[in-house]
Amino acid sequence: MEKISLKLHRMLCPMPVIKVQNCVKMLPPGSQVEAICTDPGVLNDIPAWCRINGHQVLETRREGDEYIVLLQVGDEQ
Repeated sequence: MEKISLKLHRMLCPMPVIKVQNCVKMLPPGSQVEAICTDPGVLNDIPAWCRINGHQVLETRREGDEYIVLLQVGDEQ
């Protein structure tokens, strides 16, 4: 299983979702993507995108000024 970390600091909606989407397109099912962002909107935006596109959110959390979403790539891309 592959795990990718994306540092998406100082990007505002919709850029973090677009960057995650572009990354996920290149990964096999079961891979994990960790999006590390400074826009608090990603805690809603990335999970909503995952629901629509068949991916699973494993964790969302805040660490200081960073908002982190960990997702697993689903079978449907």
